[in-house]
Amino acid sequence: MGKEKLAFHETVDTHELLNMKTVGLLKSKLMQGVVFDQDLRRLMQKNVDMSITDIRELQRLYGYTRTEQER
Repeated sequence: MGKEKLAFHETVDTHELLNMKTVGLLKSKLMQGVVFDQDLRRLMQKNVDMSITDIRELQRLYGYTRTEQER
């Protein structure tokens, strides 16, 4: 049997989630440079670490996405 594919709406949702996580990661990483409170900086680093994990998982799902040619 072949590999299961995501439905088209799931493919779009995966793409939107990946974009949202990437933007959040970039924002947290950039803001760390201007934050002086160490507790806030640690919290932002935790967010960065969790976002990286989430992005890797979403990238793994890209192997199951469907394209227009695969209808």
